[in-house]
Amino acid sequence: VQLQASGGGLVQAGGSLTLSCAVSGITSSYYTIGWFRQAPGKEREGVSCINRGGNTYSVDSVKGRFTISRDDAKKMVFLQMNNLNAEDTAVYYCAADLGPQFAVVEIMYDFWGQGTQVTVSS
Repeated sequence: VQLQASGGGLVQAGGSLTLSCAVSGITSSYYTIGWFRQAPGKEREGVSCINRGGNTYSVDSVKGRFTISRDDAKKMVFLQMNNLNAEDTAVYYCAADLGPQFAVVEIMYDFWGQGTQVTVSS
């Protein structure tokens, strides 16, 4: 199983970015994809997740600003990020959970992508 995160970059505060996660090596669509982020000097934290049924969850700090979606035909998951602020600066990772759980708890996730840097300038 491989995950490839992309779409990061430098954006001004208030701007938008869309991250993509390409999933390969999983033959079914029965998996949950989570987005996590790690800011400099901080621990990695969960951001959003989406399961096979399209149910989504986002942490309070990004609710109303970030939207997670998936395209199972293309095996892609997206994280649309709007109204970005400096606190969103981090390396963003996507991860796959092949079990029945549905949460952005790091230990639940079985496979991880390499991360993509998001930098928000104020």
